[in-house]
Amino acid sequence: MAWRLVRWIPSPAWRSTVMPAPVVSSVSPNQGPTSGGTTVTVTGTDFTGVTNVRFGVKTAPTYVVDSPTTIRAVTPTGTGTVNVTVSTTQGTSSQSVPFTYVAAPSLSALSPNQGPQTGATVTVTGTNLSGATAVRFGGVAASFTVDSSTRITAVAPARAPGAVGVTVTTPGGTSNALTFTYAAVPSVTGLSPNQGPQTGGTTVTVTGTSLSGATAVRFGGVAASFTVDSSTRITAVAPAQAAGAVGVTVTTPGGTSNAADPNAFFYYVAPPSLTGLAPLSGPKAGGTTVTLTGNDLLGATAVRFGGVAASFTVDSSTRITAVAPAQATGAVAVTVTTPGGTSNPVEYVYLNDPLLASLAPDQGSVHGGTVVTLTGSDLAATTGVTFGAVPATFTVASPTQITTVAPPGLAGPVSVTVTTPAGTSNGLTYTRIAAPEI
Repeated sequence: MAWRLVRWIPSPAWRSTVMPAPVVSSVSPNQGPTSGGTTVTVTGTDFTGVTNVRFGVKTAPTYVVDSPTTIRAVTPTGTGTVNVTVSTTQGTSSQSVPFTYVAAPSLSALSPNQGPQTGATVTVTGTNLSGATAVRFGGVAASFTVDSSTRITAVAPARAPGAVGVTVTTPGGTSNALTFTYAAVPSVTGLSPNQGPQTGGTTVTVTGTSLSGATAVRFGGVAASFTVDSSTRITAVAPAQAAGAVGVTVTTPGGTSNAADPNAFFYYVAPPSLTGLAPLSGPKAGGTTVTLTGNDLLGATAVRFGGVAASFTVDSSTRITAVAPAQATGAVAVTVTTPGGTSNPVEYVYLNDPLLASLAPDQGSVHGGTVVTLTGSDLAATTGVTFGAVPATFTVASPTQITTVAPPGLAGPVSVTVTTPAGTSNGLTYTRIAAPEI
């Protein structure tokens, strides 16, 4: 029997049972870490009879077919950008649907690495920072801007004082942590001394809290040189300023202390000035009470006569009462020292006690009027001449000679003395003679 070749044409009903190959349209997310483990959703069509899901040449370690259009798969390890394919009993998808493996971010520095409890702008540097999805300070999310693959600018969120770890999260994972320290706002609780001269130069001990890491100390806004001794103490040198009170502030990474705190006031004091002394001279033995007049005398810390300290009382801003100390004979400079500095000098003269050597004539009428010449030494500052207890008019001719007029009195001898700021002289005898009777 002869065979005849017959061509077979499938019926329409048979053709409808043949399934098409799967189609992959998207992957979400479309990137993840090189270590794998990212759960992605693969969408497409004809996901019936799935036998494999591949990322490049690597098979997903696990996957779940949720529907003919959706698969949930876990990425294997990998690098670079790979194509995602789905295989079924009808074939393997041929579309180009990329998944990119992203290297984990790594942090190398924070600048600054400390700041106030709120609002610090921090530059975060490292590698693989592109695509960052979160920057966290101690687990608290911060606002940020990705500047490049190696730099992010972040604003530290508000936190209590203390150290926290800063991390960056990208599709590649979460970085290592670097330490950022939240610093407390400093406070100034005392200044010692709290006053000084307008010229500056006063060494001031600033006490307070949270002073470590100080970047500036200012007196009324003017920067001062300083040394941080501890978290509670700074040694600063007051800059020059005009007279008056100013607030002293300390600035640290935690902020700036309160300039209006009364404990932080430093008083710049005008230098004292002297305009006069009364009396202008006294004995070399000292003990003379001297009134000093001038300006800006409050707060006086010393009164000196020729460099020798005197006891004194500040009566007001324009007057001091001092007791002259003992000194050798001669003129000395008197000065007053206050926190504002040392005054101009005013001359004070230490005198020897006056000494009388002779009277000429040494007798006269009981009616007075006799002109008597007194000779001696240290008579220049004479303040009085007495005959007995009766004062007489006089003229100082020189340090060794005085001319006086004898006052009237009873007949007989009286003692003549001379008084100066240094004391009263020895007495010489002057005799009054009664007029003869007729």
